[in-house]
Amino acid sequence: MPTAEDIKLKSETSIKVETSAIKDEDESMADTKDEATDDTNRISSLKSLGPFIAAQENSKNTIYLSDVPAVCLEKPCMLGVDEAGRGPVLGPMVYGISYCPLESKQALVDLGCADSKQLTEEKRDIIFNDINTLDYAKECIGWAVEIISPNVISTSMNRRTKCSLNEVSMNSAMGLIERAIEAGVNIAEVYVDTVGPPEKYQERLKRKFPKFKITVAKKADSTYPIVSAASICAKVTRDHALKVWKFPEGLNIKDNGFGSGYPGDPVTKRFLTEHIDLVFGFPRLVRFSWATAENALADKAFNMEFDESESEKPKYAGTKLTKFFKGTTKTGEIKREECRFFKERHLGNVTEF
Repeated sequence: MPTAEDIKLKSETSIKVETSAIKDEDESMADTKDEATDDTNRISSLKSLGPFIAAQENSKNTIYLSDVPAVCLEKPCMLGVDEAGRGPVLGPMVYGISYCPLESKQALVDLGCADSKQLTEEKRDIIFNDINTLDYAKECIGWAVEIISPNVISTSMNRRTKCSLNEVSMNSAMGLIERAIEAGVNIAEVYVDTVGPPEKYQERLKRKFPKFKITVAKKADSTYPIVSAASICAKVTRDHALKVWKFPEGLNIKDNGFGSGYPGDPVTKRFLTEHIDLVFGFPRLVRFSWATAENALADKAFNMEFDESESEKPKYAGTKLTKFFKGTTKTGEIKREECRFFKERHLGNVTEF
């Protein structure tokens, strides 16, 4: 099980962080103060997220959970789900949820919750900070995010039994909803921005959570304020995760030298071109399972073939075992003599087969 610890933002909002690889050697960042403008002061609490988002072990996922407002334990709540960073070839994908009582919808409107893609980065930071600092907001709104590392995305999509990005997404969304349930949130309605056909996704969620009213829709982040809030939480987390990304490969990339991460971004293209290891490929920041990355490696990286040395090869190396399992056309049974030959050559002196 991942470890958990409570940390305090400068705004005194309590956030629980769950990860198996958190390093807080940069704790001094949490005390950074910027007095330049009022807006900067309002978002200064975000800087304390940096040391925890910047986990040294970027191959693992990290979950952040806000405190649950007392009112959310009692009154029926709506819960929204959305993600950030689904399309980029670089960086994590972040899933977020937000929740509040059904009667508190106006609080979301007053905060300015809207589709995060339609807001500037500064505006998203301000809204996220307001959710965590303004009394009327933090007393009725809770949230959680999961940072899904590029490494997890790549290994999921490339493993022998493949797990699609849609499956990774749905598992994360359902996992965060379950976290809210475990925390005691009184969920009544769930609103989700879809991945894939909304009808199939909605049916799957209804089977998983039969007690809730569930709505899965395209563009839900621009239709339902609670999904907009989840979208903002996810987007702010991804943006700050990239700003403080730690390269275990020892790279020193300054001033967001890898761009937005989207395949069409010229800065991202240049980063991919300039940081190919001819043997090991890309830094862990890159999603190897993306066609953009695969094509770049195909053009430049060495073709690798791993094989055993001749001295390590068993005498029967290269022989296909299916040769010894030829079934009859009628019964498909293994011929007795072939079975005996296989036992003597490969299994040695055994009593049963």
